[in-house]
Amino acid sequence: MLDLEVVPERSLGNEQWEFALGMPFSQAISILQKHCRIIKNVQVLYSEQTPLSHDLILNLTQDGIKLLFDATNQRLKVIEVYDLSKVKLKYCGVHFNSQAIAPTIEQIDQSFGATHPGVYNAAEQLFHLNFRGLSFSFQLDSWNEAPKYEIPHGAMVKRMHIYTGNNLQETKAPAMPLACFMGNIYAECVDVLRDGAGPLGLKLRLLTAGSGLGVIADAKIRYLERSIFFGDSCQDVLGALGSPHKVFYKSEDKMKIHSPSPHKQVPSKCNDYFFNYFTLGVDILFDSTTHLVKKFVLHTNYPGHYNFNIYHRCDFKIPLVIKKEGADSLTEECILTTYSKWDQIQELLGYPMEKPVVLHRSSSANNTNPFGSTFCFGLQRMIFEVMQNNHIASVTLYGAPRTTGQARPESSASSH
Repeated sequence: MLDLEVVPERSLGNEQWEFALGMPFSQAISILQKHCRIIKNVQVLYSEQTPLSHDLILNLTQDGIKLLFDATNQRLKVIEVYDLSKVKLKYCGVHFNSQAIAPTIEQIDQSFGATHPGVYNAAEQLFHLNFRGLSFSFQLDSWNEAPKYEIPHGAMVKRMHIYTGNNLQETKAPAMPLACFMGNIYAECVDVLRDGAGPLGLKLRLLTAGSGLGVIADAKIRYLERSIFFGDSCQDVLGALGSPHKVFYKSEDKMKIHSPSPHKQVPSKCNDYFFNYFTLGVDILFDSTTHLVKKFVLHTNYPGHYNFNIYHRCDFKIPLVIKKEGADSLTEECILTTYSKWDQIQELLGYPMEKPVVLHRSSSANNTNPFGSTFCFGLQRMIFEVMQNNHIASVTLYGAPRTTGQARPESSASSH
């Protein structure tokens, strides 16, 4: 049985690990994988058809704990303990729930002190006792008529919630805690830079946990802006974004068969390679000969996709200028985002002339893919990988690489 410390408005954990509000989904998964012999039977719950309308949930069925992640930013929003008989809980090092200590209203008062009167919810038949960042729900099944303010003596806690602020219903996932950065850099947003012909590159607003000279206590979140373009060298990218988490060399190009070139079947002597930036949700493809950027891949990290939880969600914006029908000079500006659906994109960009390429991912060790195929459509030097629920799994951007003598577009870099 887990023995966990409750920190209101912050976390639930022990000396080895903690689930902290604002923690990215992938870090919670890493904790569960590392302690899989202790924490077993974990469920991942999400809406397959409407993944943005419901929280992304990790249900620790053996321990009676649910971790609720915001569907949009995929950070931990609420920690719920729904079965207190399966876990030991303590506050400031002193147990208020264990096999020997029942979580009664008297015990909660003794452990946490006075607070405002409880709030009765007739529909749930629960009495809610709220502290800042922490609430307890008491079962009142045995009482015929609920009292107005005072929770009856002996009432037992049925559920406990840890969250940010004073209102559980209105709480939002906080910013990622400094402890969760772990030396990584994250993208707050990614703007696709374009001209009239198509994509030019990316402008990234980055977050990192910077600190003063040797003073860990002075650590704070720093914001950086970096731009990278098609035709940039490896050195340009490394200088802007730092080292990638992984370098992946393409062993074969499975999309080559769809090329009109008669030489498509001729194998190349060396392979193009990707810089994988998992915490940015971005892949960058370099040409094997020139070592210049030739492709960007932006990942949306929707649950139900084969690559889910490999990348953090890339919160991108792609500006478009749409010509209005029947008007020679009138145009309309609009923006595609991580949350745009494929039918909305087609209404703006037009319908592809060709049928989609069907993409069926599987690993070399296991040929099964429980999530099914995705469909790739090409429009305006962009390839949209579309899931079966109409959401975008990834966007691949192509550009015309610069020649050697061509100047690099002006990039901005700032920090504060």
